[in-house]
Amino acid sequence: MSTEIILYLLAIVAIGTYFQTLTGFGLGIILMGANSGLDLAPVATVAALVSIVTLANSAVSLPGNLHHIDWRAIRSVLFGILPAIIGGVLLLDYLSANASNLLQLLLGAIIVFSGIIFAARPRQLSQRSTDRSFAISGVLAGLSGGLFGMAGPPVIFHFYRQPLALVAIRNMLLLVFAITAASRTLFVAYLGRLDLEMLTLAALTLPLVGLVTYAARRFPPPIAATTMRRIVFVVMVLLGLYLMLAATSQLLT
Repeated sequence: MSTEIILYLLAIVAIGTYFQTLTGFGLGIILMGANSGLDLAPVATVAALVSIVTLANSAVSLPGNLHHIDWRAIRSVLFGILPAIIGGVLLLDYLSANASNLLQLLLGAIIVFSGIIFAARPRQLSQRSTDRSFAISGVLAGLSGGLFGMAGPPVIFHFYRQPLALVAIRNMLLLVFAITAASRTLFVAYLGRLDLEMLTLAALTLPLVGLVTYAARRFPPPIAATTMRRIVFVVMVLLGLYLMLAATSQLLT
């Protein structure tokens, strides 16, 4: 991997970390989408990097905030996530080798869906959803996390519908992402996929993640939250649509 590609990836990590710290998600989506759009590194490599970076971001963001967690909901989500991660990683192996354009199309669709969720937060329910519904969202999140290292879209949609305080939702998402990232990293390591290049890249990003996370918490942007949501929505939807159009064009040729 050239120095130029590493610098590009570090810049994308910094941007994604900043938004994830402020909103509870965005790191994996931004890193995976920008990497695929710029064709910097293999999807499997960047997905592994997303998992490692997510762990670092959560380690800085979560301490002191665990009292906001709805632990019953977290247990239900994890019941679905943990086995689905394995299926997602194995599916990534298959698609990377046999259907790379379909993999990019799927990534673009997930990014567009995530951008829509980010822009238009779902209406909150009057009552908390059932444990089964949390488990189902966990299965979908596990598949997405196994494939791309980003478990966000399914649980984000489900969590934001709950009658919970926003601070609780944000920290629950960070906790789910941390556990998902740890599980995925351990499974990938078990398969022998964490090579020296991957570990070196992760070592370069970890100090950056810690610094950007601290800066985002200490110095939030002087703009309205609604404005930020709209900016990220536009960027994510355009990026996702570009990936989908490019993949579709390749599939049709």
